[in-house]
Amino acid sequence: QQATIASIMTELKTFTLEEVAKHNKSGDLWIVVDSYVYDLSKFEDLHPGGGVVLRDADVAGQDATEVFYQLHRHDVLKKYQRYVIGTVEGQKPEVVAAKPGELSKVPFSEPTWLTPAYSSPYYNDGHRKFQQFMRKFSEEEVFPEAFKCEESGARIGDALLKRMVEMHFHKMRLGPGKHLHGLVLPSGLKGEDFDYFHELIINQELSRSLCRGFQDGLLGGMVIGLPPVLNFAQPELRNKVAEEVFSGKKFISLAISEAFAGSDVAGLRCTATKTEDGKHFIVNGTKKWITNGTFSDYFSTGVKTDAGLSVLLIERGEGVETKPIKTSYSPTAGTAYITFDNVKVPVENLLGKENKGFQVILSNFNHERWVMTTATVRSGRQVVEECLKWCAQRKVFGKPLIAQAVIRNKLAKMISLVESHQAWLENVTYQMTKMDYKQQSKHLAGQIGLLKASATRMNHYIADEAVQIFGGRGITKTGMGARIENFMRTTKFDSILGGSEEILMDLGVRQALRNMPKSML
Repeated sequence: QQATIASIMTELKTFTLEEVAKHNKSGDLWIVVDSYVYDLSKFEDLHPGGGVVLRDADVAGQDATEVFYQLHRHDVLKKYQRYVIGTVEGQKPEVVAAKPGELSKVPFSEPTWLTPAYSSPYYNDGHRKFQQFMRKFSEEEVFPEAFKCEESGARIGDALLKRMVEMHFHKMRLGPGKHLHGLVLPSGLKGEDFDYFHELIINQELSRSLCRGFQDGLLGGMVIGLPPVLNFAQPELRNKVAEEVFSGKKFISLAISEAFAGSDVAGLRCTATKTEDGKHFIVNGTKKWITNGTFSDYFSTGVKTDAGLSVLLIERGEGVETKPIKTSYSPTAGTAYITFDNVKVPVENLLGKENKGFQVILSNFNHERWVMTTATVRSGRQVVEECLKWCAQRKVFGKPLIAQAVIRNKLAKMISLVESHQAWLENVTYQMTKMDYKQQSKHLAGQIGLLKASATRMNHYIADEAVQIFGGRGITKTGMGARIENFMRTTKFDSILGGSEEILMDLGVRQALRNMPKSML
């Protein structure tokens, strides 16, 4: 708002507060917000809260800055710049609004490595340059789409998809690897230099929108559905599907969960029976809660074969039907119920070895859970920023909310949780940069499981306290607390998807016990 208005400052008149005060009645109604004079005479009856709000004695003809920020987010002003007619004599804007790409100046709103005066051993200049690009790209190009799709439930738009393809975004989201070698990535980064901290930056910057449904709708299905193809498909199939997905022509999902089997993968009932000539599998069964399933063209599917578990790449076609599932978050995620009815799948579409599919499925888990954790931790921090801003501007009992000791105590606990989990996350990420796949499976599976479970517990606490801080606004889908309401409603997804908290906590302890010596007290 400030930048736009500043560009036309020479066209704006200057008024005294006494002059503004004369325009205080219906049909002739001016107000002041943060030094800018707004003529709302024609907007009076269009105000969502009714004209009576604007005709209030503390608003009409007055400096209504404090009243405005009790009721509205700063972003609202961007919609109504056309009503600005001037500025108040001797006043300058005081509200600090970060421009796209800038770091927030609100305490604890950024991880320490992005906070002035702090240093980090994990990030170099290349990481910082990449973060600057991702912040600007997210705020200017992704977030507008996120807010729109989160509300409408529509799939991510083709324009943004095309942009993501141009910058090799899909490839970066799969993490470091040969698929990036030879590419020049945003900020001039070489594909060979892309590491897990760059991927962490991508995930954390994207999660700042707090649009949990869109977060998965932004091809979350690809992040977990394509790796089994890249790592276990036959070369011809792998190359074909990779080209189609990376180019944005087709979409892919991971189809493992069923109504009968979630974390209990061994309990899958979807079957794949070989034809007599051995050239095809006939697949029958259902899948449930499949991210991006409503619009996917391919499904990396867990099936029960004659002597175990296998994974097949199934293409949408005859016998494949998808239906949307209504969940707590936005339909933009494309959550689907899938029916496979005598679907004929070529044996060449087998991923890995027949009856050895458990290895294919397990190969995905560590990276999937780590990806989810990076976003979980950052979204918790984003809510802390929302709470800090609100506590500073909200007045209760004649004082800012932040003046209440009980509120400061809530904030202190929330801040402590996000800072400690970010530190744990960065430590695990650093270990990932030093280990190959087998070492990660041996040493980090339990760590990542514990970290994810602890991070989702953190966000349960943060969501609960944030709603208490925002009060009624925190349970309202629009207005000041809209992002808090969304966060509170959708935070459970991360505690269930990718392995429930109970399963992951047990995994962490069981893996630790494998190395338990015969040590006595």
